[in-house]
Amino acid sequence: MDKFNVIFLLGRPAAGKSEIIDFLLKLPDAERKEQFYMGKIDVIDDFPLLWAWYEEDDLLVNKFHKQKLHTTNDGYFKYQYFWHLLIERISLEYKKRVRDISDYMENYTTIVEFSRGKEHGGYKEAFQHVSKELLEYSAIIYVNVSFEESLRKNKMRSDSLRPDSILHHSLADEKLTRLYKEVDWEEFSHGNSEFIQCNGMKVPYAVFENKDDVTTEGEGPLKNRIKETLEKLKTIIEKK
Repeated sequence: MDKFNVIFLLGRPAAGKSEIIDFLLKLPDAERKEQFYMGKIDVIDDFPLLWAWYEEDDLLVNKFHKQKLHTTNDGYFKYQYFWHLLIERISLEYKKRVRDISDYMENYTTIVEFSRGKEHGGYKEAFQHVSKELLEYSAIIYVNVSFEESLRKNKMRSDSLRPDSILHHSLADEKLTRLYKEVDWEEFSHGNSEFIQCNGMKVPYAVFENKDDVTTEGEGPLKNRIKETLEKLKTIIEKK
């Protein structure tokens, strides 16, 4: 295998997904390709799409004196299917990349980042909305932390001056608990330690254990854990 084409990077909020991406983005292209089997990194994250809805609703209320389109007054989506709409948007963004960038498939690795809790359908429902065009070239990495660790790091990374920041956005404890205390990763991946059946396809996966928080520690421990996880995933893909 020359390189990973698409990696879904999943896990609870503040699990360490954004820190992993930040590390990979900062690597020289040659080192990233040789040691981590990745081309140029292109990130498709549903957070900026989601956050834009909140900003739009704020503008509608405060500038136009209209009702919100997407969210309730206490900050939740008006409709459950909006969570699935975000996944459809991810698939659409990928389709446009492939269409518009002539060397995309050859030279890029796409990292798709999102979190899903049972409250809004979990990963099982989310992946029903991933296009087959995207799934065909995909593998999954799940960044595993407990809810308590997600809650701790969510507080730690909070920056009220940059609520739209990829690395520093956070949720109120009440909202994090409601949306992400229960996740369906174990059920979603149950039955096979290497592949998940998704929309009729076998999608390779590996778990990035982050109970010891190497993503915050950074440097050597983070690099080694990423390499270890990607080597495992590469072996599974080659077996496929």
